[in-house]
Amino acid sequence: MSLDVSPALLEQAERGEVDEADFVDCVRTSLPYAWEMISSLVAQLKVDGGEFADNQTPPPDEQARGQLLRALASDAIRGALQRHFGVRLAFQNCHRVAVFPLDASVDERLARFTSIRGQLLNQSPELRDC
Repeated sequence: MSLDVSPALLEQAERGEVDEADFVDCVRTSLPYAWEMISSLVAQLKVDGGEFADNQTPPPDEQARGQLLRALASDAIRGALQRHFGVRLAFQNCHRVAVFPLDASVDERLARFTSIRGQLLNQSPELRDC
């Protein structure tokens, strides 16, 4: 299961009205490693500026890796996180999370990061089992 959904949030979904802030809080509490990774990258981007901030350190264990995969593979979770933090998220190799500002001036850099070439250049034997 991806998220630990409270009965109250499940009731909202059953009624058809889901408050995005409640959903984001569910993601925060259900996927703490992924939340911390993304929030720290957002903070780094704000402090350092630049075109993007990324993590190149593999997660400490499979549970943490799974959290990143669940957060970034789900369109609903990924979209909610992007709106919450005001960034665009990119992902490579089961651990390389990057945050890009919404500014169109970094579109070319985001396209390079998410390109086939970018994926191939980010390969290493250590990451074959991720």
